Amino acid sequence: MKRIFAILALVGLAVLSWQILILGTPDEMGDVARHYVERGVIENRGSNIVTSVVVNYRGLDTLGEVTVLFLSVTGVAFVLRRRSGEKHCPSLPASEIVQTGARLLVAPILVLGIYIFVHGHLTPGGGFQGGAVVSTAVLLLLLADRKRDLPHGFMSWLESTSGFAFVIVGLLGLAIGGSFLANSGVLPLGTWNRLFSAGVIPVIYTLIGLKVGSELAALLDVMMRWDEPEGEGGAR
Repeated sequence: MKRIFAILALVGLAVLSWQILILGTPDEMGDVARHYVERGVIENRGSNIVTSVVVNYRGLDTLGEVTVLFLSVTGVAFVLRRRSGEKHCPSLPASEIVQTGARLLVAPILVLGIYIFVHGHLTPGGGFQGGAVVSTAVLLLLLADRKRDLPHGFMSWLESTSGFAFVIVGLLGLAIGGSFLANSGVLPLGTWNRLFSAGVIPVIYTLIGLKVGSELAALLDVMMRWDEPEGEGGAR
């Protein structure tokens, strides 16, 4: 059965590659794509046209992506939950290089992650990318000190609050602009290529960055501590 699935996957990949390489791409854009390209900057004032598509025109898809990430983290936490009678391996202390690197790099990594999702409407990046970078700082902390106790209460509150605020902003767009996460009329669009521009798009990306960062940090914490006996690493 596995061989059949592998063969079907290879055939599908070959057909897709053949269409891309031989047939090429259409010479003209469709009506929807043309509207995104021609009207995206005018309607949203964002320098990064991708943000206008992902966060505004197709904002409901972004809500689905955030939901999928939440369900994935929940599923992994359930699978890796501690079970009675399991054997646990003692954790080895981190090397001096890792500990020193954590002290030096955690703060710059956090600043970089925040910069990425705050400037997502101006430069390549956004909430998911910035949140992932923030979570790498948490990973470095856990690698440097396996017994470090993360503020789980604060992380849970941050994840819930940012997700709730994301939905509220989306409903405001639905009530004012006529579609979920609509950017029209909710906040001033500002001046193109400035930090305070693009309406609610920077707000949305900030909320997504906080939510993704807290969820991935919780996931990393679960994966790092799944083999520890009860009582280690703080309350679970």
